[in-house]
Amino acid sequence: MAPARREAPSRNEVLDDLSAGAAEAHPVTASTVRVKSPRDLRAERRHRTHSCWDHLIAAPLWPMHGANLGTLLRTCDAVGACLAVPKLPWVPEALARGNTLRKPACVHWTGDQLTWLSRQHARQDTTVVGAELADEAVRLADLPAARTRTVLVLGHERDGIPPDAVELLDLAVEIPMIGTGASLNVAVAGSLVLYRLAGLL
Repeated sequence: MAPARREAPSRNEVLDDLSAGAAEAHPVTASTVRVKSPRDLRAERRHRTHSCWDHLIAAPLWPMHGANLGTLLRTCDAVGACLAVPKLPWVPEALARGNTLRKPACVHWTGDQLTWLSRQHARQDTTVVGAELADEAVRLADLPAARTRTVLVLGHERDGIPPDAVELLDLAVEIPMIGTGASLNVAVAGSLVLYRLAGLL
């Protein structure tokens, strides 16, 4: 006699099993999670935008997409950083459109990118970090929080940081990837590194 055929578990049974396993590994259950209210968030956050602390500066010096600048501007607000960008014809409008917080943001206009970056590199109180794939790059997880004034340089989304600018970096940081893409976009890469440099990750 052939053995009785075992029916495949239903989707609900599979989800129940996964939930049970998760509960054993992580005793905190959904019933203990309380979403913070807008009132809670207002009490925790700054009541106004930060002034120019001149401590952490995100510098997408060769921007390609306006949407990424707007996203990066929101990250700068979140971590207390400033944004440094060249005043290309389309950049001011892109920042105005992307600043969905509708509050003033700290933006530094660089002028010529290499000249500005050279001045930052020459400062004794400043570390220039580049998000770039390089042999000597530090893994993102090993990047310490910024203890001195730090400029994070972000390159062109297709070509990266130009060779002349790479020579002005004190440190390169690499974001590990296991997918097929060559790199992340400027907003995502910049946000990840800014959170590490701000000591929030």
